[in-house]
Amino acid sequence: MRFLYSLGLALYALLLRLAAPFNPKAAAWVAGREGLLPRIAQALATDTAPRLWVHCASLGEFEQGRPLIEGLRRQYPGHQIVLTFFSPSGYEVRKNWAGADYVFYLPLDTADHARAFVQAVQPRLAIFVKYEFWYYYLRELRERGIPAVVVAAIFRPGQIFFKPWGGFFRQILTQLQHIFTQNDASAELLRGIGLTRVSVAGDTRFDTVAATALAPPRPLPLAEAFVADGAPVLVSGSTWPEDLPALAPLLRKHARAMRFIVA
Repeated sequence: MRFLYSLGLALYALLLRLAAPFNPKAAAWVAGREGLLPRIAQALATDTAPRLWVHCASLGEFEQGRPLIEGLRRQYPGHQIVLTFFSPSGYEVRKNWAGADYVFYLPLDTADHARAFVQAVQPRLAIFVKYEFWYYYLRELRERGIPAVVVAAIFRPGQIFFKPWGGFFRQILTQLQHIFTQNDASAELLRGIGLTRVSVAGDTRFDTVAATALAPPRPLPLAEAFVADGAPVLVSGSTWPEDLPALAPLLRKHARAMRFIVA
């Protein structure tokens, strides 16, 4: 099964390279990993501060883990935060985020990449947010005695971990020091396959929502000027390009009577 796992990742990387000339996200994924490990090693070579490594698949997982990262920053001010992403949608948006000392793409999960990355970063603790159970990275961390945990995890009965043929993937979970789930159902699924280092910690996004609600509102002079005439305002948040055709008729029909904010 480990061979099939490695083969699947290699084929995934090959497909992205083939798609890169036609797909901007694939192109960003490929370009971001060119010479990646030497760049990481060079960036960290002269910095001797202890480090905490936090990995997020994409932007959604980053927002899930952000309260935790900010809490780590406050609790361990002498430690550096190394933040990694798998996808361009997370990395490109947060590559200059001031809450982390270093932001990198995560090299593809191979034995050599995992060894070189962990050697360069030398984290005191590795935190994976929600998903992303990478076999070689978790094995390397375990062999070096570096604790690895998953936070805000969600599991469902249909996942391969809980299938009769999912032994290899269950083995990946055993490499973790602890799994913090969002709900009781996920924790019970894990306990049902013999995992005991499991706790229900809830959804970290509620921490972000609570902090935002309690914070004083920020002035938005551009938006305030845009709606100053008192016309009704429609706000469309988290809008993707695929959503725009559905919004277009509404925009055309009410362009004079309403104000539209698309974000």
